[in-house]
Amino acid sequence: MCQGTASLILLSRLVKGAIRRPPLTGKTATLAQSGLVSVVVPSLNEVDRIAPCLAGLSQQGAEVREILIVDSNSQDGTRDRVKAAAVLDSRFQLLTDDPLPTGWVGRPWALHYGFLASSTQSEWVLGVDADTEPQPGLVASLVAAAIEEGYDLVSLSPQFILHDPGEWWLQPSLLMTLLYRFDSSGVRNQPPDRVMANGQCFLCRRQVLEQLGGYTSAASSFCDDVTLARNAAKQGFKVGFLDGAKVIRVRMYVGIAETWREWGRSLDLKDATTPPQLWSDLALLLLVQGLPIPLILILWSCLNEGYSFPTLQLAIGLNLFLVVIRFALLLAIYPSYYRDQFTLSALTFWLSPLADPFAVLRIFLSAFQQPKQWRGRVY
Repeated sequence: MCQGTASLILLSRLVKGAIRRPPLTGKTATLAQSGLVSVVVPSLNEVDRIAPCLAGLSQQGAEVREILIVDSNSQDGTRDRVKAAAVLDSRFQLLTDDPLPTGWVGRPWALHYGFLASSTQSEWVLGVDADTEPQPGLVASLVAAAIEEGYDLVSLSPQFILHDPGEWWLQPSLLMTLLYRFDSSGVRNQPPDRVMANGQCFLCRRQVLEQLGGYTSAASSFCDDVTLARNAAKQGFKVGFLDGAKVIRVRMYVGIAETWREWGRSLDLKDATTPPQLWSDLALLLLVQGLPIPLILILWSCLNEGYSFPTLQLAIGLNLFLVVIRFALLLAIYPSYYRDQFTLSALTFWLSPLADPFAVLRIFLSAFQQPKQWRGRVY
């Protein structure tokens, strides 16, 4: 009964994807968009990943007034890379944020610092992570979509860059935990407590950020993007989450171990979710994503042992249906993965449903733990 109810809830969410806004495509800035956006990039020891981000931001048009790299005293050469970029593009500015105040997490603090330092002439503030690869026309298309939809705050789901077989196997299962709990990117009119957001590309009207007190309401959150977006939605601002797979890419983590450790510990979203919502979401994940494959194996063995009754056959049928849905969703999320060439490693993507029990376990483990380290900082 519980699994059947959870399946209906899942289907009600998935069908909304058929009427969602299509993915954004790169655009050329119009004259009216000139100087509308200040970009803020938080960084801490990102020398191995920030170069594509700097290159991608330099390709954005006249809509970008300034690009503020807020660095937290990196010791690995990150600052030198930013200085070199500033020689070629005067919009780049290297800032050093103040020491981390008590009660703040590093990322929202750097974004808050950059917001306070940004030009008041910019109508929009765009937070971009250092591990992203912005594509030409990203900012112009994002601003155009925000204005067209009337959004006060809008963020994008990216296209993921994966390399190792382990990443291709585990990462899609972790991503699926979000798709099962929330509506697809591009679905409109989300309730404030179910709004999704992605801080890797996070655009907000300056006036809205001012009214929210910058990032202060998400100061202690390890999922500051979702926390801030939901706080904004609860105050009546219009929040959107769109498909940006064609305009921004990201190489988040290296290898299956780092993917499990780093991404898995924030996907529970407990900092932005009430306890009843959190545990109802976890129950849903367990019933429709974590259990179907193990249950099929167990129930099928019971059937082979001679146990045959209608409820057993019905349970097997329901779980087979859920597994079919899960494999079908691989086709739906396939465009969310960057493929510059065919690799044997990517074949494990099609086996990612077998990682679902482990992905759901990771979310449960995260829900019971509070992060102690994040991006080189100890809290």
